[in-house]
Amino acid sequence: MGPVAVLGAGGQLGSDLCRLLTHRGVPHFPLAHADLDVCQHEAVARRLAQLRPRVVVNAAAFHHVERCEEEPERAFAVNALAVRNLALVCRELGALLVHISTDYVFDGEKGAPYIEDDPVSPLNAYGVSKAAGEFFLRALCPEHIIVRTSGLYGHRGSSVKGGNFVETMLRLGAEQGEVWVVTDQALSPTYTRDLARGLWAVVEAGGRGTYHIVNSGHCSWYEFACAIFGLAGMEVRVHPVTSDHFPGRARRPRLSALESVRLGELGLSPLRPWREALAYYLAGREANGR
Repeated sequence: MGPVAVLGAGGQLGSDLCRLLTHRGVPHFPLAHADLDVCQHEAVARRLAQLRPRVVVNAAAFHHVERCEEEPERAFAVNALAVRNLALVCRELGALLVHISTDYVFDGEKGAPYIEDDPVSPLNAYGVSKAAGEFFLRALCPEHIIVRTSGLYGHRGSSVKGGNFVETMLRLGAEQGEVWVVTDQALSPTYTRDLARGLWAVVEAGGRGTYHIVNSGHCSWYEFACAIFGLAGMEVRVHPVTSDHFPGRARRPRLSALESVRLGELGLSPLRPWREALAYYLAGREANGR
């Protein structure tokens, strides 16, 4: 596999993907936001033309859901127009573009986990901007992979959100001894190291098109929080509440869990169950003295 350019290399997924590529001996160019702003279209085109990657992974995104409601122009610039530019650049270079998308392109009304061919119907500005990015990519760059995922957490943490849900729960549990978590929104929690491995497996298998890559199974945010404290050995009171307890501008899907049909078409197995991945993540924190 030729050189890989990783956009958003400073984030949870980007850093874990670069770690994986280093271990696999795959030449790659880590490009964090400070190195390359995906909204600077001409700069992106120049840099990628200089690097001549065979694969470009776009892990850059504006994914703070509430702020996307407040700054829809920024959301569209990062999550849609930047993807359009990348699609045009990669088509010109003959490079494969791997783009990270989200479960929030769905409205959560299906009543079961979404598969790759389900129609999108986003509820909020973030979801609309990500769905638009998918549209541009499919229309403009034949050599592409869209990876939809859900509920990411990783050791680097999210710079936009100031950590991740696991770290937030551990901090609040330690500080307060009790937390309030919603029961009426469900997801597929996904460890970014597992996602990086799954993503790269699709690339190596020659996959093209849209894939759902998440840790297997799904749960409510409340169940996720209970699992975090249980596996961490912390006695924290978790209060179940509905979404009305946390009023916000953004509407959120009730059940946006994902399931993959297309991984099996490549002969690839689903990622391990989400509880197993969470236990591994927490053990890694403890080993690192956190």
